[in-house]
Amino acid sequence: MPRKSLTESVADAHAAPGGAAAVDRALTLLSAFRSGDEALSLTELASRARLYKSTALRLLVSLEHAHYLQRLDDGRFALGNEVARLHGIYAASFSLDRVVIPQLRRLVELTGESAAYHVRQGRGADAVRLCLYRVDSPHPIRDHIKAGDVLPLRQGTGGKVLCAFDPDLSGTGSAADRRLYAAIRERGFYAATGDRLAEVSGISVPVFHADGTLAAAVTLTMPSHRYDERYAKSVLEIARNLNAKV
Repeated sequence: MPRKSLTESVADAHAAPGGAAAVDRALTLLSAFRSGDEALSLTELASRARLYKSTALRLLVSLEHAHYLQRLDDGRFALGNEVARLHGIYAASFSLDRVVIPQLRRLVELTGESAAYHVRQGRGADAVRLCLYRVDSPHPIRDHIKAGDVLPLRQGTGGKVLCAFDPDLSGTGSAADRRLYAAIRERGFYAATGDRLAEVSGISVPVFHADGTLAAAVTLTMPSHRYDERYAKSVLEIARNLNAKV
């Protein structure tokens, strides 16, 4: 009778409803590779996926056969050429606006307020915040930032979130700035009234690349008289939907 692990595997803990357990487990072995990994041993892969080595090895053999992995002379496993082929297809077909804009529209539907996607541009003293995408509120009274507008990096909730979660910026500024950035990181979002414009309120949440680096900030803005901090829940939801997809 097969042994039952005392620790649930990564695949079992995050199983796809109605999916195939073996596929889930094989995919966790591919996902075990992290930024900077050139190759991993069977022990390392099994440990990261929380699988028995015997189970992991059977799955690795199948992944090697399909060219998703390659076995090196020292017995370690590296990503195979099939991964590179699929990445090339993905990169050629990927369009950021097809990912981001539907989520911003969803945020506007949930809240009735304006949603934007801000990224950092430039370095050092020349760094600014670019509004890359924007979906307006249906209300006639709203702020009128447009996609393509360049804004100060250290002003506004979106700018503060970009500073707080960017390792190049989070330790800069005044002592008060650094304390604020630490508080934003602890809370996971920043909500404020009048941070950049006196009568405008905003709620911003960071969005991350698959490797954990900062990608952008999703920001919900509204006139201050319509501000409701409960909207933070919806902004957090949209940011989670975008994480690792941008």
